[in-house]
Amino acid sequence: MCFYDANEMACQCWKWGHFRQHCAKEYRTGETCGMKLVMNRYKLAEKCKICTKIDTKERSIRKEEDRIRRWRKEHGRTASIAKAEEDIYAYQCDIQRLLHEREKNAKTKKLMAVEH
Repeated sequence: MCFYDANEMACQCWKWGHFRQHCAKEYRTGETCGMKLVMNRYKLAEKCKICTKIDTKERSIRKEEDRIRRWRKEHGRTASIAKAEEDIYAYQCDIQRLLHEREKNAKTKKLMAVEH
């Protein structure tokens, strides 16, 4: 049970930080026992990469929806509207994939409540 820092992002996601201290089980220099415990928890102002990508995709969806509203007022823009709707669907699929990836990462990195 070696000790590491835990970095918590603004989006409530977190990741392991730097190695801090060996446990009693591992005596070899440069080796760790494989079990991670939190020594210090730090709050970071930025969002994680996955949440940043989700925000970008959501902005793109809003931009396409604004274009569709503008184009519906004009006539003869059906091809543009259809393309924008396809793009929105692709962005929504990407968001669902990213949400699933974020959930999977959260399950694999259980933040242990035991702090040194």
